[in-house]
Amino acid sequence: MVETLRAEHLTKTYGEKTLFHDLNFIINEHDRIGLIGTNGSGKSSLLNAIAQLDHDVTGEIITSKTYTIGYLKQHPELPADKTVLEAVFAGNQAIFRVIRRYEDTLAAYSAHPESADAERAYLAAEAKMNEMDAWTAESQVKTILTQLKITDLNQTIKTMSGGMQKRVGLAQVLIQAPDLLLLDEPTNHLDFDSIAWLEQYLSRYHGSLLVVTHDRYFLDQVTNHIWELSFGKLHEYEGNYQTYVAKKAERVDQEIAAGHKQQQLYKQELQWMKAGAKARSTKQNARIERFQELKQEVDQGTPVEEDVNISMGQQRLGKKVIEMKDVNLTVADHPILRDFNLIVQNRQRLGISGENGTGKSSFLNAIAGKLPLDSGTIELGETVKLGYYTQQMEPIPEDKRVINYLTDVGQKVVDKDGNQISVTNLLEQFLFPKSTHGTLIRKLSGGEKRRLYLLKLLMEQPNVLLLDEPTNNLDISTLTVLENYIENFNGTTITVSHDRYFLDKVADYLLMFKGDAQIDRYTGSLSGYLAEQQQQAKTEESAAKRQTMAKQKPGASDKKSQSKTKLTYAEKLEWEQMDQKLADNEAAVTKVQTEMQQNAADYNKLAELQRQLDDLNAQGDHLVERWDYLSQYVDED
Repeated sequence: MVETLRAEHLTKTYGEKTLFHDLNFIINEHDRIGLIGTNGSGKSSLLNAIAQLDHDVTGEIITSKTYTIGYLKQHPELPADKTVLEAVFAGNQAIFRVIRRYEDTLAAYSAHPESADAERAYLAAEAKMNEMDAWTAESQVKTILTQLKITDLNQTIKTMSGGMQKRVGLAQVLIQAPDLLLLDEPTNHLDFDSIAWLEQYLSRYHGSLLVVTHDRYFLDQVTNHIWELSFGKLHEYEGNYQTYVAKKAERVDQEIAAGHKQQQLYKQELQWMKAGAKARSTKQNARIERFQELKQEVDQGTPVEEDVNISMGQQRLGKKVIEMKDVNLTVADHPILRDFNLIVQNRQRLGISGENGTGKSSFLNAIAGKLPLDSGTIELGETVKLGYYTQQMEPIPEDKRVINYLTDVGQKVVDKDGNQISVTNLLEQFLFPKSTHGTLIRKLSGGEKRRLYLLKLLMEQPNVLLLDEPTNNLDISTLTVLENYIENFNGTTITVSHDRYFLDKVADYLLMFKGDAQIDRYTGSLSGYLAEQQQQAKTEESAAKRQTMAKQKPGASDKKSQSKTKLTYAEKLEWEQMDQKLADNEAAVTKVQTEMQQNAADYNKLAELQRQLDDLNAQGDHLVERWDYLSQYVDED
């Protein structure tokens, strides 16, 4: 039986705002859906509605009685006093209930082996464990947690950071293996290895997937449908994110064209009304009614998602920006910087990434003067005006109104062309319509608060931007324009991020934190760096394998055929060309990696180059396998 979920007439209002209205859709088996939309458009609310956790939503979710849903929220609700493993198995899903029931009945039967009731309960629980194949659940959970870089399974949830708790929640929902996975920003706080593992895991997943994420590379890898929630409506696109971008542009053009036609029709009707027909027949009265409807539609305008327009002036930045000399920094007994030297120049685009817990945020805090050094100096130029977008937002006054939060900075700002822009206009450019300007900040979504915080920061017109994980909780539309803003920014940017797409677009020089104060420096894009690291690992693995095989005595290999004793003539020719083929393959890989660095801002080109790189890596693996095979018979030939 093919499992599906059907939604009929879903409607959700929040205060005076309608998040979505009369939505109807079907999620089929094996659908991989990416749900996108601006902050505050209702993405998380829609996930809650599908999971049937929001009782204020009207409409109906229709599934079979056996249909199961697993839901990873942005902030998982985990028992604070339990250990990692206990928290994972504390879920209310069927497999966890079965495991807990088995453990309870086993304990009762062990305590009272003479009890017939205890024996019957134990045997029933054991049968249920067999039925659900729950015996391997613990090992599977440990495997998933290891891939998500959680190794201490006995630590309690309350001692873990929010990011690590998110990983525990992800492990809990993955082990359920439900018919439908709902994932809300699953890549937040994951490093590149963990994201790559999650992409592979989801590509093999047997059920359906609905994911909310700002990670555009992730969307491209795991989705085959994109749903966009916009102005209360759901627009469905077949294909991944790259396909969506092209189809969305077509839809917007069509809507604008339709709006223009509507305007022309309205003008014609307006001329007819002003002409004042002497006699109003029934037919003419119907036309008058249609005119009133058309007037209302034109007044409301065609709802089209506008880009966030960021145009700010800034103070002049001199030649000296940031100079770090012999810096040593240790945080909680973890070395972050050791005899570190760096000169950051005007208009430099510095990207910082690496594994979690290696000190990336501490690095920014040290530059901002919020974290004292063990030794060494960090000097800022006299003209530097820092703007620091922190991962943890500054305390934001929840009972202050949106517009008052910004007027604390100023009533107006000057854009890069010298024009004055009012706070009201700025808010509208940042997708805060006039109706929200007087809204209390506590009524905004988490993403809308982050966008408001970013606007306040840019209003202060810094010339050096420190950005700590800016992609977390910002929608793709805002990120796209922030990327464009950084590209045209006349100052210096230092960005900490795990978002591959974002870093590819905003950084051309990288500091990759590897732990224990080990930092790689790389000129080029993040995709180029990761590709080189991947190829280096493959090359080292291949070299080690060839070296091992070369040391083996004749006849030691398990692969060697008992009947075959030497190379054929064709294999001799192949063996003679093998070293050159391997060298050519490595040279081709290097060439593609160089092109990836040169085209870091061209998403379509990057995608094509990545495909070429995957093909070359596959060819390289095949060549190594042939080298392995042929080398067994070289000495005997």
